[in-house]
Order: sequence, then C-alpha cells, then structure tokens
Amino acid sequence: MSKVITFGEILLRLSSNSGERISQANQLHCHYGGAEANVGSSLANFEHEVYFVSKVPDNPLGTAVTSHLKSADIHTPYLLKGGERLGTYYLETGVGARSSQVTYDRKYSSMTELTKEELDFDTIFQHADLFHVSGVTPALSPALKEITRFALKKAKEYGVMTSFDFNYRSKLWSQQEAANTIKTLLPYVDTCSCGELDAVYLLSIEQPNELLEKEQQLTYYYEKIQQMYPNIKYMCSTFRDVLSASANTLQGNFYTNGRLYQSKTYHIDQIVDRVGGGDAFMSGILHGILDHMEPEETVTFATATSALKHTVHGDCSVFNQNEVQAFIENGSGKIVR
Repeated sequence: MSKVITFGEILLRLSSNSGERISQANQLHCHYGGAEANVGSSLANFEHEVYFVSKVPDNPLGTAVTSHLKSADIHTPYLLKGGERLGTYYLETGVGARSSQVTYDRKYSSMTELTKEELDFDTIFQHADLFHVSGVTPALSPALKEITRFALKKAKEYGVMTSFDFNYRSKLWSQQEAANTIKTLLPYVDTCSCGELDAVYLLSIEQPNELLEKEQQLTYYYEKIQQMYPNIKYMCSTFRDVLSASANTLQGNFYTNGRLYQSKTYHIDQIVDRVGGGDAFMSGILHGILDHMEPEETVTFATATSALKHTVHGDCSVFNQNEVQAFIENGSGKIVR
C-alpha cells in the first residue's frame, strides 16, 4: 500500500435526466467530484492510503464533501475549511448525436481563494509515495498556478513521484495561458497524461510530415516530449472514438522506456456516465506503476478501470482491484456467479 497525495478542487455536480435539457429540468441529480478527487477515490478502492488536499466552505456543503471523501476511504486532515462557496457545475447529459454540455459555476469558490501560506507541504509530503495534480487546478487562479508549481517542486525535494494530467479545459483558461503554465510544471513531473492535441497545441510540437498510423504518430509525439522533458518516465492517454453520446470505443496507451504499450479496444455501447472516465484510467496507470506491474498489465488494468467507470453514475469509479481483474478475465456482459 502506497501513500498518495492528491491536490485539487472538489465540486458539486448537478446533472439533468437523460433526454432532458438543463433549461427544462425541474429536478437535478447531485454528485461530488473533481479530477484529483476522482483519481484519489479510485486509488483508495485499490487499497492505497489516499489524502486529499483542498479547501471547501465551512457550511453544510463542505460537510457533505467531507462525508463523501471519507465514505471513499480518503483521508481529510488537509481538507481546509473557509471561504463562501463550493464550486459547482451543471451537466446536461447528451443522447445520441447530441453531446453532453457542462456549465461551470465555480468563480470565487473556496478553492480559488486558497493561499500558499495555508498549506504545509513539508508535513503533507512526509512518507508520501505519489503526488497527483491536474491542469484544472492551476487554471483556477493565479495563486493556484504558483501553489501547483511549488507543490511539484517540493514533492521532488522529498523524493515523491509526481503525476500530472494535462486535463485542458477551454472554459477555464486559454490555450496560450495553459501552454505557458504547463511548460513550467513539466520539469517536475514523472508521470504525465497527455494526448496528441496536447502535444501540438500546448507544447508546440510540429506534426510529422509523413502520414503515420495513429500508434506511430502518438509514439512520435511521446518521443518529442521526452526529448524536451527527459525527467518524464511515463506517459499515457486513450484513443476514443465517439460513435454517439452513449456509444464509444476506448483503447489505452502507456509509454515507457521508449516503447508504446496498448490495451485491447473496448466497445462501450451503453454509457451510463462518461464523466470521470479519464480519471479512472489515470488511477489505473498510477496503480500499475505503484504496484510494479508490467507495462502491458498496467495499460490493460487502466483501460478496464475506465471502461467500468462508464457503467455507473457519478464522477468516481467505485470498483476495487478484484472487480477490475474479474472484468478483464471474464469479459463484458457475463454473469459472475
């Protein structure tokens, strides 16, 4: 069991029923989640010791967040209380050819008011094995840009493995602002989740002149990233084909030691909830690294974790290691007796 630190904002999610737009809804379903909290929740399911660093208001919503995290076996001594608001987002669930839509309401949330002086990373990183953060966190405020960079540097001082998911959100910051910030973070990152669009538009890597298969193209980008940032030991991403809002194909990619490893392709034709699928994949990759799995096993486990996440409501994966392994071994749709 490894000690894991995740750092980010947890949000209240209010989602409409399938087939109903937010503008016509008279009831909304409530869940809690956020990129780093979702990764932490899944890693806790895999029996790691997970701590979540964040700030929430000292009101009933903040209490609900604490209860949610504790119910997922996440430790909360570094969950600060203060500020006036819990960040919120509204999810209009897509159907068929109509995509899902997200509307954020997170300005002036407690997390955006967090200051570096409120956190003691010297204490937080004691005996830690992994620190995970995503590009959502530095997008929230100028102070959080500085805190994210400081935390990654501090983690490296303590010999903690660091993990960063690009997780670019155009509704939170511009492409140029994201690129400028992420480039200052990557020198302190060991494990990175990024895809081809991240390489081209955020890291300014030129596209290959020749026509390549998608696996070769991804390998090309990962080789270029590793040349720019030789400290990065692991990179990962998924290939997703969106057939409709409820039907996708999903394949996992994991790059290490100069080689790309891939999972089989899952055909997910009855998506219950896609939100958090990428975080579930990231948790599977990190679990594989922490558990010293072989690369093929790691990407297989991560992609299966993500595929399973698509079958349940909410932002967080709720499957343990044995359930993921059974899914891998038994295949889709079988009754497990």
